[in-house]
Amino acid sequence: MQRRLLSASFGAVFAILPVEGAQAQTVQELQAQIDELKATIAEMKAAQKGKPSPGPTPTPPASVAVASAPTAAPTAVPAAPRVEQPPVAVAVAAKPAKPHWYDRIGVRGYTQLRFSEIISGDRRAPDGVSRLRSVGDGGIGDDTNFTFRRIRLILQGDLSDRVSFYFQPDFANSVANQSGGERREGFVQLRDAYVDTFLDRDKRFRLRFGQSKVPYGWENMQSSSNRLTLDRSDGINSAVPGERDIGVIAYYTPPQVERVWKRLEDDGQKLFGNYGAFGVGVFNGQGINRTETNDGVMTVAMATWPFALDGLGGAFDGQVLELGGAVLRNGIQPEIRSGGTSDIVYREERGGIHAILYPQPLGFQAEWNWGRGPEYDVSRQAIRSLPLNGGYVQTMARVRRSPVGPFMPYARWQYYRGGWKALTNAPRLETNEVEFGVEFQPVSALELTLAYAHMERREGDERRMGRAEGDVIRTQLQWNY
Repeated sequence: MQRRLLSASFGAVFAILPVEGAQAQTVQELQAQIDELKATIAEMKAAQKGKPSPGPTPTPPASVAVASAPTAAPTAVPAAPRVEQPPVAVAVAAKPAKPHWYDRIGVRGYTQLRFSEIISGDRRAPDGVSRLRSVGDGGIGDDTNFTFRRIRLILQGDLSDRVSFYFQPDFANSVANQSGGERREGFVQLRDAYVDTFLDRDKRFRLRFGQSKVPYGWENMQSSSNRLTLDRSDGINSAVPGERDIGVIAYYTPPQVERVWKRLEDDGQKLFGNYGAFGVGVFNGQGINRTETNDGVMTVAMATWPFALDGLGGAFDGQVLELGGAVLRNGIQPEIRSGGTSDIVYREERGGIHAILYPQPLGFQAEWNWGRGPEYDVSRQAIRSLPLNGGYVQTMARVRRSPVGPFMPYARWQYYRGGWKALTNAPRLETNEVEFGVEFQPVSALELTLAYAHMERREGDERRMGRAEGDVIRTQLQWNY
């Protein structure tokens, strides 16, 4: 009985041993497949991230103990099912979307609100005698309060890599003689409408077509939104009242000049704008928004160059001195009081120079021009081409930080003797004026200017004689958008 039991036990053991061996081999195979699947997934993740995939994880040895018998026959192990590897997703960079035409266009502008008051002097005068008035500011007068000096809206942008455009109307113009000589305010007038064509990849050489600023006079070229004083000087502005005309200009700016101007711009200096270090142009010559009346053209040439004075050391570190000049030749037919324009083309020739030492923190600025142009000769009761000269000298300081924010005080003296061709009959102006002011900028979008001026002026009307004198206080709030 015992022998039968032992035989049965050994038989059971031998019968069980092959099955346990097969199970152990199946577990090893499955573990290897799992490890292989893990390695595949790791490779997929690495391919998506653009990183090299980690190596396969080594298979740990099986921990199942197997008893083997010398008489046991090998048992066939079933083949493991094949695991399909999913396709590896490769990230492809999307093509940048083509910009729309309106993505290349920018809109900006500024508005200037003024309050002017004549505190003493010739506010009123009898007929034939000059009153205290200014050709640069119609708000200086009798019984005036608030006025809009400028309301500008600017559209500009790129039509292509080599072509850009600029469009600027002004919504603060007036129309006279509406009812017994009364003015109407708030009319729109075209200021700029031009296109720039760049002839080189670096955009240093350009041709400008349309109505734009005439390159004569540094402060004439400077934007009124950027100018420190409230108005341009009579002597320089008399060359191109309104600063613009229709024509064609070629501008060129060398790279070394661009670098200096960029440095000044980054420093927050009041520049005249990158119109080019050299400019040559031809224009109609009759003035802004006026019909051409003769076959002649106005020719203008300008040059300006900023000199960095850092090499001199000491007090000159960071200083930039800009020097330049311009010449103008024109034939003009002024409007006459009897109606229309003069039948005579009057010769106008002038040249000017400028010098600007940018405030670091003290600065200096001056311009002057000489020549001859149309002017009403009272003794002959007729317009003639007569000598003219005038300009200004200005000093200013720049305070970058204060309890009220950045501010710039200034003082300017201006002088002019000559005709003003944009007014009827080209009357003679006689200007001698001293102005003191300060510009505050509490935030970048707001600028507040307070100014006092002692004026001695001949009114821009050939029917009024002599010079008016008085004191004027003006304030201006400018907001930029």
